[in-house]
Amino acid sequence: MSMIERLQHQLESARGFTTRILADFQKQEDWVAQVCNQSNHALWFIGHMATTDNFFVSLLAPEKADAKENYQEMFGLGSTPSTKLEDYPPIADVRGYMDDRRQVLLEILASLSDEDLATKTPDGTPDFLADYGQVFETAIWHEGLHSGQLTMVRRSLGHKPAIT
Repeated sequence: MSMIERLQHQLESARGFTTRILADFQKQEDWVAQVCNQSNHALWFIGHMATTDNFFVSLLAPEKADAKENYQEMFGLGSTPSTKLEDYPPIADVRGYMDDRRQVLLEILASLSDEDLATKTPDGTPDFLADYGQVFETAIWHEGLHSGQLTMVRRSLGHKPAIT
């Protein structure tokens, strides 16, 4: 299996787990439920995954980036989740953006060779994203980190463990 295939598999597996978890957020209020004050909720999670994937796209293929107005303030690094649904765009819109940004990221990955993964990212990019390979590795790690938080919200809503 090539490195590209491994990264693709991991990106798809991480998103598959996320999709399974998100299926249990049925009621509108579930999307802004928090385990504790100011903790991340499902709506923040999907917006954060979308804005982060879009950032990754901007490093790899800037012409394919599609920043949404106010999303960085609502969902970006350092943002504070609100428990008010009216503070956010419609859930379906945010979810659609999340799905679209991951699809674009996967399309970029599919266009690369294993050798391309060593391509340096643009000047000014954080050190932990030094090359294209690290961008994709970080996307996998990042989704795993936040999906763990999402499982706690899911459990607090009364659902059984996702993996048994």
